[in-house]
Amino acid sequence: MSRGGGTSSGALYERGLRVIPGGVNSPVRAFRAVGGVPVTFERGEGAHLIDVDGRQFVDLVMSWGAIILGHAHPVVVSEVEKAVSGGTSFGAPCPDEVKLAEHICKTVPSVERVRMVSSGTEAVMSAIRLARAYTNRSKILKFRGCYHGHADSMLVRAGSGVATLSLPDSPGVPSGAAEDTLVAQFNNLDSVAALFDENQDNIAAVIIEPVAGNMGLIPPAEGFLEGLRALTSEWGALLIFDEVMTGFRVGPSGAQGLFGITPDLTTFGKVIGGGFPVGAFGGRAEIMDQMAPAGPVYQAGTLSGNPVAMRAGLTTLEHLTNPAVYETLGSMSYAFADALANEAKSFGIALQTSVVGGMFGFYFAEHTVNSWEEAEMCDRERFAAFFHGMLEAGVYLPPSPFEACFISTAHGDSEVECFRVAASSAMKTL
Repeated sequence: MSRGGGTSSGALYERGLRVIPGGVNSPVRAFRAVGGVPVTFERGEGAHLIDVDGRQFVDLVMSWGAIILGHAHPVVVSEVEKAVSGGTSFGAPCPDEVKLAEHICKTVPSVERVRMVSSGTEAVMSAIRLARAYTNRSKILKFRGCYHGHADSMLVRAGSGVATLSLPDSPGVPSGAAEDTLVAQFNNLDSVAALFDENQDNIAAVIIEPVAGNMGLIPPAEGFLEGLRALTSEWGALLIFDEVMTGFRVGPSGAQGLFGITPDLTTFGKVIGGGFPVGAFGGRAEIMDQMAPAGPVYQAGTLSGNPVAMRAGLTTLEHLTNPAVYETLGSMSYAFADALANEAKSFGIALQTSVVGGMFGFYFAEHTVNSWEEAEMCDRERFAAFFHGMLEAGVYLPPSPFEACFISTAHGDSEVECFRVAASSAMKTL
């Protein structure tokens, strides 16, 4: 058995290398940060994944946060089967796209209009275009270590897979695209204020993950989001919350509801697709009505509002209307994080943990982590060793120290105990 994936995973990876760049269709899957052969999975059941070698794992990736009700949730599967039987794509309006849009607008107060797309990257790209058109300004301010998809201008100082692979942002991004992207430090209002001072009335929008989930998991410092809201209002820039990860995961109204901040635009993804490729962006009516065909800002997509994806997303969100769901997700996230912290303490290993709703993160570090600069100082080699120890013990973690962990409503006490036992075993090897 190869380190990481088993015999069948290894064989499929070798085949993939001959026909897919790097053998994978998204870079962080390649295990470059941890070494070894990627695991190829055959199916998911609740809180678990089963690989092509028949091994079962407690899944703490959950399709990078998209699967909030657990794999193959019976009601979601049933509704998807019904939708598929009626046709897989129309390239025309369908009832469920209206229902899903109504649900989002009702649940997220800052959103009065919403446009469906097919990915988080597409949602961010479109929201930025809209912000530039609405303000008649060109520059976008983002934060070091925050990942907003792979559109050219957003790959400047991005976290997630870009950081995992140690890429210098990305070749192929023209200098012109990067020139209009300003970069501030997460949780540092002074760095934001300085960029506004330097650029005066040229900043169209500030875009941020309100809870950073692509440099591990870093919550906003007290007053940070409030300060961003004040600065953008003062300078006439829009505030864009990238809630592709946090939307409908950390609370019924996302991070903006959790922290009581009202952004101008919001991007969504992952959970709203119920396991299908769905993204969306929305905000105030006066801004969103600039989108074609209501206004002059063009955006289109053949598979936007796909009937099968809309049914999966709507069914998922309807199961999340009970606030008790989020209380349970939060307490379960703390259970996982506390189990890990307690095991690390028993072995005298320095570890930092953080929790927000149905997400948790950890760093092998002596220092607290509040920014990309501090996340970058964590012990990556220790993480890689721990990752493989957990994998051998039946727990699948994100194969990168710069990603958050995700849980679902299917995770329970038995998964926490499996995680604790696996962590104890893995810690012994560090």
